[in-house]
Amino acid sequence: MIKREKIKDLLVSTAFDTEVKVMGWIRTFRNNQFIALNDGSCMGNIQIVVDFTNTPDELLKRLTTGAAISVVGTLVESIGKGQKVDIKATNIEILGDSNAEEYPLQPKKHSLEFLREKAHLRFRTNTFNAVFKIRHALAFAIHQFYNERGFVYMHTPVITASDAEGAGEMFKVTTLDFDKTPRTDDGKVDFSEDFFGRATNLTVSGQLEGELAAMAFGQIYTFGPTFRAENSNTTRHLAEFWMIEPEIAFADLENNMELAEDMMKYVINYALANCKEEIAFLNDRLLEEEKSKPQQDRSELSLIEKLNFCIENDFQRLTYTEAIQILKHSKPNQKKQFKYLIDEWGADLQSEHERYLVEKHFKKPVILTDYPKDIKSFYMRMNDDGKTVAAMDILFPGIGEMIGGSQREERMDMLTKRMEEMNVPQEELWWYLDTRRFGSAPHAGFGLGFERLVLFVTGMTNIRDVIAFPRFPKSAEF
Repeated sequence: MIKREKIKDLLVSTAFDTEVKVMGWIRTFRNNQFIALNDGSCMGNIQIVVDFTNTPDELLKRLTTGAAISVVGTLVESIGKGQKVDIKATNIEILGDSNAEEYPLQPKKHSLEFLREKAHLRFRTNTFNAVFKIRHALAFAIHQFYNERGFVYMHTPVITASDAEGAGEMFKVTTLDFDKTPRTDDGKVDFSEDFFGRATNLTVSGQLEGELAAMAFGQIYTFGPTFRAENSNTTRHLAEFWMIEPEIAFADLENNMELAEDMMKYVINYALANCKEEIAFLNDRLLEEEKSKPQQDRSELSLIEKLNFCIENDFQRLTYTEAIQILKHSKPNQKKQFKYLIDEWGADLQSEHERYLVEKHFKKPVILTDYPKDIKSFYMRMNDDGKTVAAMDILFPGIGEMIGGSQREERMDMLTKRMEEMNVPQEELWWYLDTRRFGSAPHAGFGLGFERLVLFVTGMTNIRDVIAFPRFPKSAEF
């Protein structure tokens, strides 16, 4: 029995005049003679040459776009343009029919909006073949990066009773019957009768649990799903997304910044080295899209140039206070071109401000540090000035904030004071405070939204196009 070959391997093979077997999906069938076949192993198709004069009409009619077939034939050197090899078919078997009139992905260009509605089929297009191959490579690179450095991979809970951010809309988890919800005497939902005996929700972050593990293993990372029930219908937000969250003991903000910069350069470099075909395809796709934009709206760098730009440049480091001064005196601010004008210290920076710093002022990735305590979370270490915390955000071109992190507050008295100021209940986080009671140590960590990373490396413009089945308001179709 002939073993099935992958199209990826056959396209570079020179074993001509040998019998081969391939299986895949028909992209096109033209002139009753030439099948473009793809099996998902690469973006390229292999051409199957059909001897239509000796092929039953009934079979020819079933060779439609989207149909799955098995082909046995001879590998030959192609005489046509655009391909090096063909397969002269000796036997074709239909594995799965596809109704040509109903199949949504006809051989023409489809908009990303249309493909979002066909998320169950969009993997079969070249664009999404490239995007999800790159997503796979980036996920592998993340694990490889931390494994090489001796980090322990931790799986933190998806169901939790805490809100790590101290604020945020959460998806509640319950087994209670909505039609007969038990109530307490004051009319509130009685969660004591629920599965866990208390109110629970889907996690917004594994950070707090990650800190517990770092206080034993020294350095850990998490890589798992997180959930935010924010009613955000934007190109940058999802209700379900994946987060990478390392935590390192005996570390300060400087160590944290070094780890984050090293990680970003490592994974981007891995994608460039291992996804050349996919990145080249997406680079060409973006260049074609740019042609339809006005000159002033076109990107200064191509996708490949942008990725190399991030690897080759040291990230610019500056404090929030320095950034505010730059933004306050910038032309867009003085000419009131920013949607959110910067008037005074303490303002929460928006994406437009972050992108100005990266793309216009410094022209390189930026690490902002030492934010005002009032716009940051309770667990961030207070600086000596009493006004700022040892926080950092890493800003990238086209995206804005890519990473958010901080040195954690290891001092018990300072942590409990911040929790009181921000109304974070200490009794519910007794286990978190125990790490400050028993062998506390300086430590730091950060969070990277994985889809933001994939968005950047692929050059896609909508975050819904870099996760297989996006979850956002009013959408959980697949």
